[in-house]
Amino acid sequence: MNYSRQREIIYDTLARNAVHPTADKLYEIIKKENPNSNIGIATVYRNLKVLSETGQIKRISGLEESEHFDHNTHTHYHVICKKCGKVYDVDSNFASNIINEAEKQTGYIIDSYDIVFRGICDCCQKK
Repeated sequence: MNYSRQREIIYDTLARNAVHPTADKLYEIIKKENPNSNIGIATVYRNLKVLSETGQIKRISGLEESEHFDHNTHTHYHVICKKCGKVYDVDSNFASNIINEAEKQTGYIIDSYDIVFRGICDCCQKK
């Protein structure tokens, strides 16, 4: 993959915003932080696609209607707030045997999986 300053800005912005933004939200952040940037929404979508296809970021589907993106590609789970929609990482160490158990029960060879917890975050609980 060739170097692109726009791709670097997109990746760096995603890495600094660990709440797993959607492409639209990431675009808003980029425009706020780089008002003179010529990065358009199509560029954000195109680069997120390339970054996820090359394994540099993780595309998270099924949390909401829109896909979210995560710079953390290590094995972990997610928790999403049902009120505000924020997404956070959850360490996967507490369920390290989950794939082996699922394979035993189903006979499948599992090559990928997503686990999502849903609830109400601290901030929304306080409101």
